[in-house]
Amino acid sequence: MLRFGLLLVAAVRAAFLARTDLVVENLALRHQLSTFVHCGRRPRVEVADRVFWVTLRRVWARWSEVLLFVRPETVVRWHRAGFRKYWTWLSHHRRREGRPSIDGDLRALILRMAAENASWGAPRIHGELLMLGIDVSERTVSRYLPRRRPAPGALERWIVFLRNHRGAIAAMDFFTVPTVAFRVLHVWFAIDHARRRILHFDVTEHPIAGWVVQQLREAFPLEGEPAPTSTIPTGFSGTSRGGRDHATGRAL
Repeated sequence: MLRFGLLLVAAVRAAFLARTDLVVENLALRHQLSTFVHCGRRPRVEVADRVFWVTLRRVWARWSEVLLFVRPETVVRWHRAGFRKYWTWLSHHRRREGRPSIDGDLRALILRMAAENASWGAPRIHGELLMLGIDVSERTVSRYLPRRRPAPGALERWIVFLRNHRGAIAAMDFFTVPTVAFRVLHVWFAIDHARRRILHFDVTEHPIAGWVVQQLREAFPLEGEPAPTSTIPTGFSGTSRGGRDHATGRAL
């Protein structure tokens, strides 16, 4: 009796579904049924099965409702693993681009200068290397510097500063979103510290300096808005060294 009731509810529900939604659901169920028929009680998942469910997850909102032979978390893990394999393959087979790597002697020199001068940071070491005739960027120097523990009380001082001035400052940062086609979208956002309110966000494939400056103009159109106080993430093609938007005259 209970089984008949469940079948009746499913039939009524299917009557209200769109034809495309019903066809996709039927396809997903038939795919799982064929997997059980060919492999028995413990289905063997092939590469084609993983591609099918990863694609279905991106194009159909109800994919997890009809998924029976694995958990939804497993499909998410398949997508992430495929993303890592794709970019690993791409990094080994495409033409090398971006900032060239430095040799071992220069890395050893950077580490030696940092060890013998504990108070020197990346800007000072970068300046010393330029005076020696070694052309290397400051970001490259900072990448090879050893991580140091913050000074005693630094965290407490930052908490006090943030508590006293959070109503007048905002923060900005990037995070990435992988797509089903293995592209990477960069999401920029600005958040108000006082109320944890998102002031502005936008998405792009190419986060160049001009695009970020435009987002700053849209996020802070008035002088009364919080001043954007943050650090641009490492590897970002940032603004000029002055740190100022020359079009508006406001500090970045």
